[in-house]
Amino acid sequence: MKGSLIILSFFATGLLLGLYRLFPVAWLQYEYSFYVLAALMFSVGFSLGHQPDTIKQFRRIHSRVLFLPLMTILGTWFGVIIISFFSKYTISDYLAVGSGFGYYSLSSILITEYKGIELGTIALLANIFREIITLLFAPLMVKYFGKLSPIAAGGATTMDTTFPIIIRSSGKEYSIVSIYHGFVMDISVPFLVTLFCSLK
Repeated sequence: MKGSLIILSFFATGLLLGLYRLFPVAWLQYEYSFYVLAALMFSVGFSLGHQPDTIKQFRRIHSRVLFLPLMTILGTWFGVIIISFFSKYTISDYLAVGSGFGYYSLSSILITEYKGIELGTIALLANIFREIITLLFAPLMVKYFGKLSPIAAGGATTMDTTFPIIIRSSGKEYSIVSIYHGFVMDISVPFLVTLFCSLK
């Protein structure tokens, strides 16, 4: 929990600095976040590659776990369909928002382009909250719902931002599953969001 709060505090600090324009706007033109993420992924890859049994871990992934991304997708869709009955937006609109799976930077841009800034903002907030909830409650998810639960909750973020808290909560033996899950979810986001945005 302490690690999650530290990560969240960095997010809140960045949000406040952005709101009050405490950094030059020109700095935003450079993709610093991309390089930070690239460095994170390098360190994750190095850590996994350094472990002598990495390939064995891939081979030991149970066949049922291979369907975890599909279960994450279906569970998310089930939830947003229920929510859609209490809102002015259509089911396809909410399916588009839900299909961001925590990948807020991409999904919100796509939805804003297709559906307008209001739904794009909803997508941004919904997917940020998904990531934050995973960061904050991963230990509790493991305790009450099992070690795969924070991976499913993290959606597309499980190979980057939520990866550290997942392996800390579920265990290092779930690192391969987490990366596999995040990779599949990442690939699915642009296709599924675009699909539902094209529906009326």
